[in-house]
Amino acid sequence: MSQLEDMFSQMRKQSGMNVDGPLLWGYFFMDAEAGRLERLAGHLASQGYRVVSVHPTDDGVTNVLHVERVEAHTPQSLDERNASFHALAERFGVETYDGMDVGPPNATR
Repeated sequence: MSQLEDMFSQMRKQSGMNVDGPLLWGYFFMDAEAGRLERLAGHLASQGYRVVSVHPTDDGVTNVLHVERVEAHTPQSLDERNASFHALAERFGVETYDGMDVGPPNATR
């Protein structure tokens, strides 16, 4: 939790973004089998997430699922989202939930 609080504090100081309002949050999952990520992508799409891509890493050893959604978070709500995504990865047999990134709500990827 302290890392997330520090992250929000740094974002307030350095980014110029309104971190207390809606932002574009990107979430990443990784697995050697793209099929598992595709199944998870379908589930997340049904939950309102936009599937950005399922693609191999540069070394081709694993695959990455990138989803995103505009939403507002606090450190607490982001911690809860991260915990729910770790549990979701386990439920779908995906190797790992790899974390998130954030940008302005009107960013395109």
